[in-house]
Amino acid sequence: MQGALGDIVVLDLSRALAGPHAAQMLGDLGARVIKVEHPGGGDESRGWGPFVGPEGDMSTYFMAANRNKRSITVDLKAAEGKALIERLVRQSDVLIENFRTGVLDRLGFTVERLHELNPRLVILSITGFGHDGPEGGRPGYDQIAQGEGGLMSLTGPSPDEPYRVGASIADLLGGIHGAYGVVAALYERERTGRGKVVRTSLLAAVAGVHSYHGTAWTVGGQVPRAAGNHHASIAPYGAFHCADGMIQIAAANDGQWRKVAALLDIDPDMAKYATNKERFAHRDELIADMERTLAKHDRGHWLTALGEAGVPAGAIRSIDEVYAWDQARSQGLVVEVDHPVLGPIELPGPPLRFDGTPPTRHRPPPALGEHNDEVLAWLEDREG
Repeated sequence: MQGALGDIVVLDLSRALAGPHAAQMLGDLGARVIKVEHPGGGDESRGWGPFVGPEGDMSTYFMAANRNKRSITVDLKAAEGKALIERLVRQSDVLIENFRTGVLDRLGFTVERLHELNPRLVILSITGFGHDGPEGGRPGYDQIAQGEGGLMSLTGPSPDEPYRVGASIADLLGGIHGAYGVVAALYERERTGRGKVVRTSLLAAVAGVHSYHGTAWTVGGQVPRAAGNHHASIAPYGAFHCADGMIQIAAANDGQWRKVAALLDIDPDMAKYATNKERFAHRDELIADMERTLAKHDRGHWLTALGEAGVPAGAIRSIDEVYAWDQARSQGLVVEVDHPVLGPIELPGPPLRFDGTPPTRHRPPPALGEHNDEVLAWLEDREG
């Protein structure tokens, strides 16, 4: 594969979602990703459904985080397996792991040992709550991190009903931050000649997207709470009912608000709606006033009218609708791969595009141990 990281080798010791997602992102950029799995079943996400295939045992969950990888099976507790990992470490640029704190050390692969084997190695370590601190050893799972990191308190219909984000957002953000850190460390290595450890966690990933919710507290002294489908500080900005369902309208400034008001027969200059501060203070009244008029027509009518007026608005699509949407496909958000068992299948595509770079031909998610012989032959060739 070609790409910005076409000369980079990634040794992926991770499993489940956060680490594999980081490795997949690097693979999307052209890196050779060697996924190390235990012979007795491999990555645990291979056992998470929904399932497809002739035997009904192929995990679509696993497929979501493991395109553009080669799978080999290695018993990390066996002397033979450890020897193979040492050989692979010497030939790799990046190692990714998301074991609980101390596990890799007990296997004999401390940071010091890894850098002794390969001083240029960049190590990405993703944990649940950080590798140190008073709770650094806690196991990390996405929903636990969403709750502990405050995200659930911001999500849901009201402060009394905290909801998890529908996607495994802590895992996915952990992977994204991890890949970002790896690329920075590889760039730094060009100057220093040495690799370093990049650390992130599910807790850090969640806290890292607090943004204006964080400063509302750290600077403003206010604790943000869940506000349902409406913005925490802008009005009108959220989901609204019309005749046949819901649409979303985002009037982020007074100019956009005046356009919305004109469409919905609301006086934009009345005192309680004249500024965003006032509109937000009277948000419930504003929503009721807007929905009285929105109820007169269906979604199609209002989306057309709002679009023509230049007001940001949109439908609320189901997942199948997103992948059928011409706009999503035009952005490379759906890719086709040739799976050895399933034949041509479509996968969610990478979120990055590079001008002047031809479309990438992606590798399908691998079968367990599919590339044992290939990787061993490649390794022997590298060792010369």
